[in-house]
Amino acid sequence: MNDLRSDSLPTRTIAKPAVVELWVRSLLFSLGMLLSTVACGLAIILGFALPFNRRYRLSQSWSRFNIWWLRVTCRIDYRVSGTEHIPDRPVIVMAKHQSTWETLFLQQYLQPTAWVVKRELLWLPFFGWALKLLRPIAIDRRAGSSAVKQVIRQGIEHLRRGQWVLVFPEGTRTAPGVRKRYGMGGAVLAARSRCPILPVAHNAGEFWPRRGFLKRPGTVQVVFGPLIASEGRSPQELNWMTETWIETTMTRIGRAARAARPADE
Repeated sequence: MNDLRSDSLPTRTIAKPAVVELWVRSLLFSLGMLLSTVACGLAIILGFALPFNRRYRLSQSWSRFNIWWLRVTCRIDYRVSGTEHIPDRPVIVMAKHQSTWETLFLQQYLQPTAWVVKRELLWLPFFGWALKLLRPIAIDRRAGSSAVKQVIRQGIEHLRRGQWVLVFPEGTRTAPGVRKRYGMGGAVLAARSRCPILPVAHNAGEFWPRRGFLKRPGTVQVVFGPLIASEGRSPQELNWMTETWIETTMTRIGRAARAARPADE
């Protein structure tokens, strides 16, 4: 299905001195993230015999450090709303996927979290090896229905263990203003497990692009939505309700951001 562009933001021209500063700040952040990934990944690998909760806390320290380091170097902060909708028990989280930022944020904000990730990530040195020890649901995205069955089987196991299950229904990072087809894996898991869905919308891609190196200063808006009850609903209905809430909220976030932007930008 082709990308559907909606609520796209106009391209902003950046003066040359500002571009140089962005490069320096982005480089500093990337160096810090690289070093912290190696250090934390090595610590998790060497601590493979530790209880899962301790290994997870090590990964949380990595996420917290990089969220903090991003604020220091690139001046990217965040504001959260809708926290009253977050339950006191793990549920299925279905979130917009625009950037690496939300992976870091949600991992340190909702704990412990099991991600649905592409299998290839486990092959990355240090990061992938450590990720494997954190009980992800690593799927082959080309596997079709067998990948959905894996998400259901392992997702139910993680929920029973007391882990949040994080699903990016679009399957891959999307640019701001772009909509992709929402996959059924998370919705089927919700219907089979009778576990509610916590939808999450944010605009992290405006500041940390999915493929760009430069990171632009600003405040990421994160919105947690009301829980979507799964009992008595089909996977198709759950997917539609989740997509409708996320994309409607994305439109609202975009309008608010443009209204708050100075007229000379």
